[in-house]
Amino acid sequence: MPIQTAKLSDPAVRAFVTAVNAHDREAFRAVLAPGATMADDGSDRDVDEWTGREIFDSNGHMEIEKEYAHGLALTALYRNDAWGEMRTKWQFTVDGGKVTRFETGQA
Repeated sequence: MPIQTAKLSDPAVRAFVTAVNAHDREAFRAVLAPGATMADDGSDRDVDEWTGREIFDSNGHMEIEKEYAHGLALTALYRNDAWGEMRTKWQFTVDGGKVTRFETGQA
């Protein structure tokens, strides 16, 4: 059974998922620390380019299956118009209430 976004433990991760699912670029940028970085399947990517393509321009959506590591890691069914649906893992580094790095890939 999916975990409701509002029940995610870490406030920054909760804000990240909320912004993704609302397709709210402004709220998404607000949850990221200046200079935040990311990786997809182990390769570093440009945050703006990747999130534009994989989330905002393709209607990305996260349905959270599980959280662990004190709320800083998730397993989710992720879907977008480009790739359909796949099980993904997400890991977050949070500092001062902002996401400084996130890593995602197939689970």
